[in-house]
Amino acid sequence: MKTNAARILDRLGIRYELKEYEVDESDLTAATVARKVGLPPEQVFKTLCARGDRHGVCFAVVPGDAELDLKALAALAQDRKTEMVALKEVQPLTGYIRGGVTALAAKKDYPVYVDETVMLFDVISISAGVRGTQIFLAPDDYVRATKAKLGAISKAP
Repeated sequence: MKTNAARILDRLGIRYELKEYEVDESDLTAATVARKVGLPPEQVFKTLCARGDRHGVCFAVVPGDAELDLKALAALAQDRKTEMVALKEVQPLTGYIRGGVTALAAKKDYPVYVDETVMLFDVISISAGVRGTQIFLAPDDYVRATKAKLGAISKAP
């Protein structure tokens, strides 16, 4: 199934593969998604919605086996502090539901910050914008498509 995120990649001439998997509504963790699509969790990147005190809403993209380091994100985004956006605000802000959030084709073109470990891989997996579908693509292409800024924004859980 083509998603708006995939259509953006098409428009940019970026090669990717869509990978579908069965969704378990009670377990939307990146580790579970990784197992279902056949990749290690550190290669499946989750897109989180955060808000900085100076620059507002942004996307933070971190490995599936890590947590977002809010202090590191604040420094990279040039905010004094950042916090996670409340779950009830995610869909109105982004157009996406939990388990299907992607920085591609969101309601607004929010800044995107990606953990620098993304560059360790030939291929990464990100949400296609719906639960049950992931996009496999090269990290360079993802960074280019999202105009992301790279930095050390993850930490061990």
